Amino acid sequence: MNKTQPLLATVLVAAVALTGCGTSATASAPGQPEKLELRYQGSANNVSLPELAEDLGYFGQVKLKWVGNTISGPQDIQSAATDQTDFGGAFTGAVVKLIEAGAPVKAVVNYYGSDEKTYLGFYVKEDSPIRSPRDLIGKKVAVNTVGANLEAALDTWLLRNGLTQAETDQVQLVVLPPVNTEQALRNGQVDVGALNGILQDHAAETGGLRRLVSDVEAFGPYNGGPYVLRTDFIKKYPETSKIFVSAVARAIEWERTTPREEVIARFTKIIKQRDRNESTDTLKYWKSVGITHGGLISDQDYTLWEGWLKQSGFTKSDKIDTKKLYTNEFNPYAGSK
Repeated sequence: MNKTQPLLATVLVAAVALTGCGTSATASAPGQPEKLELRYQGSANNVSLPELAEDLGYFGQVKLKWVGNTISGPQDIQSAATDQTDFGGAFTGAVVKLIEAGAPVKAVVNYYGSDEKTYLGFYVKEDSPIRSPRDLIGKKVAVNTVGANLEAALDTWLLRNGLTQAETDQVQLVVLPPVNTEQALRNGQVDVGALNGILQDHAAETGGLRRLVSDVEAFGPYNGGPYVLRTDFIKKYPETSKIFVSAVARAIEWERTTPREEVIARFTKIIKQRDRNESTDTLKYWKSVGITHGGLISDQDYTLWEGWLKQSGFTKSDKIDTKKLYTNEFNPYAGSK
């Protein structure tokens, strides 16, 4: 399995350089945001938690500024690390890699995960001879990006089921946009396709595919990834950081406690109002937010992937130092059950 290399030097230089500028705190009245606009990347045909939070009025004076879409978590958090955006989200393992490489970011709230309703699945055609982990040796697996959740889940599953690292390396990852994965699988361009969310539900409804394994079947429910802020951003804009985390956490609880039909209706309204030439057809497949209470982060979110991170060369130590990776200090649900 192809492994990602350390981040480009130019990215790290830019990221590290940010720590030397703008670190003095900006004067602001308690509870008042120091920064009124947050740049971010979105996702086509999808409503992110910050977008929902803004529509629900949870950001108050703070406004979001959409600067484009991304299909890659690693790219999204690199954009945040290099001050191209103000926040970004990615798989927990990708966050570890970025911080281990020297980028000045910190995870502040989880935004996606897997549970019994919402999960990552690896699919084959119904008549495929692939039935077990060992059958994947030498096969092509479509993922949205390398070095992130799909690769970590697949790699960890293979290793836990008796494959050696050398055998796991023979599984070929093919990077495809998620919207193209189903068709590539049906056309025989890849042997396995990794699908999640509404794309997975659409593929299953169409028929002709068989799920090989899901991440929840392999590991149980887990939080998949957090939003990160730059450490200089947190120091310079503490009230804005608190507003951001609180708004996202409240949006999570809104999704967790609101009837499904009402959530879908809200998503539909948001997509239509923002006028980005998107489709709302797939929103009917939404099932759950997939993460725990308020998006609170825990050590277990990271330690699940310790073996994969170590074997992939993304961390030098056997044990991850979680203290430098995340904080729940801005989350209004911290300390609550």
